[in-house]
Amino acid sequence: ALGRSSREVYGAQSRRFPNYGHGQGLSSRQWWLDVVKQSFRLSGVQDEAALTKLAEKLYRDFCSSHNWEVLPGAAETLSRCRQLGFRMGIVSNFDNRLEVILSQCDLRHHFEFVLTSEAAGFAKPDGRIFEQALRLGGARPEQAAHIGDDYSRDYRAARAAGMHSFLLRAAGQGEGPEVPPEHVLPTLSHLLARIEK
Repeated sequence: ALGRSSREVYGAQSRRFPNYGHGQGLSSRQWWLDVVKQSFRLSGVQDEAALTKLAEKLYRDFCSSHNWEVLPGAAETLSRCRQLGFRMGIVSNFDNRLEVILSQCDLRHHFEFVLTSEAAGFAKPDGRIFEQALRLGGARPEQAAHIGDDYSRDYRAARAAGMHSFLLRAAGQGEGPEVPPEHVLPTLSHLLARIEK
């Protein structure tokens, strides 16, 4: 019941207040606290004091490395990319907690910058977030590659911005829109072989 409620509330909140309510004067913190409280209310929990404590705890705990799983081979691939001289950054439809999460997961040091949709004011697939990332990275679109796991927000949007793009699509994830096989990464570890081609 909570899973269904959470999906419903998250979808409604995203439509009503896109990009964590950035354009409507909400903070991402308030946006998420509202999502958690509404999800539990819809599931039958009506104790407001408990909901407030629960929402605050979940918001804080979400930054812990205990709640995240680093993809197999990610750290090794990122280290190798840095050794090869690649300048790397993150472009994410996430809130301002991403820096802390990356640090907690011992990944932040691989990246020159972290650009969240909350900080940028635009969320993927909006091309303006890619333009900001290119400026931060000091690269022209044709010199940059984007890797993501969403066809529309990542793969197609980065290509529309003039960048190279790879779609991370694990086996068994289901078929999506047609993507040239050389642009598909079954795992992040496949990145270096694709770049060399």
